[in-house]
Amino acid sequence: MAVDFVHLHVHSDFSLLDGAASVKALAAKAEKLGQTALALTDHGNMFGAINFYNACKEKNIKPIIGCEFYVAPESRFEKKETPGGKKYYHLILLAKNETGYRNLMVLCSKGYTEGMYYKPRIDDELLAQYAEGLICLSACLAGELPVLLLNGEKEKAEAHVRKYREIFGAENYFIELQDHGLKEEKKASKLLIEMARKVGVPLVLTNDIHYVEQKDYVAQDILMCIGMKKLRTDTNRMQFEGSEFYFKSGEEMAQLFPEYPEAILNTVRIAEMCNLEIPQPGPILPIYKIPEDFSSKEDYIRHLAEGSLKKRYPVITDEIKNRLNYELDIVIKMDFVGYFLIVWDFINWAKNNGVSRKAWA
Repeated sequence: MAVDFVHLHVHSDFSLLDGAASVKALAAKAEKLGQTALALTDHGNMFGAINFYNACKEKNIKPIIGCEFYVAPESRFEKKETPGGKKYYHLILLAKNETGYRNLMVLCSKGYTEGMYYKPRIDDELLAQYAEGLICLSACLAGELPVLLLNGEKEKAEAHVRKYREIFGAENYFIELQDHGLKEEKKASKLLIEMARKVGVPLVLTNDIHYVEQKDYVAQDILMCIGMKKLRTDTNRMQFEGSEFYFKSGEEMAQLFPEYPEAILNTVRIAEMCNLEIPQPGPILPIYKIPEDFSSKEDYIRHLAEGSLKKRYPVITDEIKNRLNYELDIVIKMDFVGYFLIVWDFINWAKNNGVSRKAWA
């Protein structure tokens, strides 16, 4: 029997030198497996968001735009490690709507402009400020919650859960369960489930996708080696354990935590909560301010063009007038008047200020 499931923790090749899956391949795999929605949560960026959105739409898959953020242990302005040696933690955020999408973009930008320290980092202050329209998942073993629990800091872990539930709202905060066959995950999962039950936070099952097919783990490992300038034969380097970080079917995912079916159901529930529509943009040009003597930009460009005729032709024949009107009519019909005026303006400025130009300008 097919299992309804949605992947919510997914990396593409826009997770630079880490993810080994193109957005088109991810969308195609979701279609092949009969999955109706799919998230993209690249590390610290949204570079692939629009390409992913379009790829999913082409396959009739609901796109869920997200990001796996790097969160500073304290302030994003603190450019140092904490006493425990942590520079950042991971955190998954998903956009429910346009407001959430805009907040994702703001958070990404501020990570680069304000929080850059090894990685583009945000902090709890920013999360509280831009939480509207977002769903939060506790992330992988690199998330703050699993780290605190594995370190035996249960009181801090509970305080962390309660704080994030307050920031995002009880309906928008979920504790992630993952199982890629790692011993630490087994230990963490038990603690995460206990914490979820104690505080009353829903569970959600994810797979930390970094490649589409299981055999692609080799390509992903090579990418990481390139990023670290290491050889695959070098044992003293970071690498993923095993080959379970691939795009699994709903049936495969259901086998991981069969005693917690709600963790599967919540993936679909989250997908239903996310309903972002990104309009396809047309040309976005500055508005050219015309002199007050003219009623429209069309009148102004005709005035400029007719004035230029007198400089170029000693005698203006009907043929020349007709050619000008023909060309202006095309420019106006295609709504390029503003563009032509903008180009005329900066070329004219360049002429008057001794800036070199192409021969035709």
